[in-house]
Amino acid sequence: MRTALTIAGSDSSGGAGIQADIKTMISNGVYAMSAITALTAQNTTGVTGIMEVTPEFLAEQLDNIFTDIYPNAVKIGMVSASPLITTIADKLKEYKAENIVVDPVMVATSGAKLISDDAIATLKECLLPMACVLTPNIPEAEVLSGMSVRSEEDMIEAAKVISETYHCAVLCKGGHQLNDANDLLYRDGAYKWFYGKRIDNPNTHGTGCTLSSAIASNLVKGFDLDTSVERAKAYISGALGAMLDLGKGSGPMNHAFNLTGEYAKTAEEVR
Repeated sequence: MRTALTIAGSDSSGGAGIQADIKTMISNGVYAMSAITALTAQNTTGVTGIMEVTPEFLAEQLDNIFTDIYPNAVKIGMVSASPLITTIADKLKEYKAENIVVDPVMVATSGAKLISDDAIATLKECLLPMACVLTPNIPEAEVLSGMSVRSEEDMIEAAKVISETYHCAVLCKGGHQLNDANDLLYRDGAYKWFYGKRIDNPNTHGTGCTLSSAIASNLVKGFDLDTSVERAKAYISGALGAMLDLGKGSGPMNHAFNLTGEYAKTAEEVR
């Protein structure tokens, strides 16, 4: 069975972060492992507390993973401190990790800044150049490209700048801020649009985590990048379209929308 590793923070409400990544990887047919960068106390209405792990403990997690069940792909989510970022970069180099998908979580879709300038600088220097693909949202694309993104033409130019700077593919996520669910993949001097249908579901917590994990899962299974993106977007559409409605805020998607076999049934359904 193919394997994938997520390096990210824990979401105690289960909709994003490590929990969303593991659900997505399992649903997309790969064995999921995790190295946790931070614990969060959160629910669908917001985050009330964050407790980071030490760089030493993060390194120990990664050593144990890579020396036993080697991951065929690595997805990296939110890492908020420079020492943790350098630890990840060092370990990925040491173990010659492949299929690295980085979701450069720096700025929320709302525009709120999530990590410090120091950590952003370390991310740019140490981790982003190791990626095979980056998946920034528009605010993050603005930070990485140093330009304002207000149109589809701006998305193309920003993705080009990012791709040429970090020598990797870039999937710039349009989202509802610019053009609904249309995403732009730029690599090797060319670009391609991936069009998505708008799903009227306010429960979108964890969509970024889910997309990057689904891309990593499909790369593991031997799909090329274009196909991996296409399949990942279709998976998210299905998870959103299942219309799960939990919590008092922006709730999670149903990552298990397609798990309809015998072991997913309730007691009432078996009777």
